[in-house]
Amino acid sequence: MTQNADSKSAAAEAMDRLIDIMARLRDPETGCAWDVAQDFSTIAPYTIEEAYEVADAIQRDDMAELKEELGDLLFQVVFHSQMAKEAGTFQIADVIEAINSKMVRRHPHVFGAADTRTADQQVVAWEVIKAEERAAKGQHGAEESALDGVALALPALLRAEKLQKRAARVGFDWTDPAPIFDKLQEETDEVRDAISSGDPDRIEDELGDLLFVAANLSRRLSVDPEQALRRANAKFERRFRAMEILARSENRDFAALDINAQEALWQRVKLDETD
Repeated sequence: MTQNADSKSAAAEAMDRLIDIMARLRDPETGCAWDVAQDFSTIAPYTIEEAYEVADAIQRDDMAELKEELGDLLFQVVFHSQMAKEAGTFQIADVIEAINSKMVRRHPHVFGAADTRTADQQVVAWEVIKAEERAAKGQHGAEESALDGVALALPALLRAEKLQKRAARVGFDWTDPAPIFDKLQEETDEVRDAISSGDPDRIEDELGDLLFVAANLSRRLSVDPEQALRRANAKFERRFRAMEILARSENRDFAALDINAQEALWQRVKLDETD
C-alpha cells in the first residue's frame, strides 16, 4: 500500500471514529445530557466561534494550536450532521459529497475541459458559476441582484466588504481612495450632528454609515477590514496590559488613576514599543 493510500485509510478511520463519538454523545439514553439537549440554533454560535479560533491560530502562526482548532471546527460539522441525521434530513456523507460535487463543478479548468485560468480569472468565473447555481435554485426570480448570495449571518464588517465588492463588479465604486476620505469626513460630521440631536437611533444609523465607509476604504487599499480590526484589538490589548503592569511596578492602582495619569502611561507604553 502506498503512503498516500495509508494516509487516506488513517483519515477514514479517524473520521469514522469521530462520527461514532458524536453518535454516542447524542444517544438519548447513554449520551451526554448537554450534547443531547442541543439543536442547530444553540450550536451555531459555537461553530462561528471555532472558525474564529482557527483564524486566530493562523494569525499567530501556531501550527500546534491550528491542528487543535481545526479539529474543533470539524467536530462542529459532525455535530450538525448528526443532528440532521436524527431529523432524517441528511448525514455526514451527504455533506461531504455536496462539497465534492461543488468543488468539481466550480473548477472546470481542473476537472473538466475549460482552459487554465489565472487566479483573477478564476475569481470571476467562480462568481459566474455561483450566480448560475443560485438561478438554478430559483434564488433570484424577478428580483435578481448583483448582491445575491452575500450571507446575512456574516460578521457585519466582513459583510460590508463583500457587499461593496459585489457592487464594484458592476461599476458602482470609487475609482481611487481619495474621495473616500471626503466621504469619511462627511460621515464623521453627520455623527457629530446626530450626537447633538440626542437621538439614539440616528446616532446608531450615522455610526453605521461611518463604519461602512471605513470598510470601503480598507477594501480600496487592499486591506482586510476584519484583519485590520483584529490587529487593532491585539494592539490595544497589548498596550493596555502593559499600562497595568507599569502602574503596578510603580505601586499605583491603575483603576484609581485619573484619565490624565492613565493617558501618560499609554504614551510611555507607545514610546517603549517604538524604541
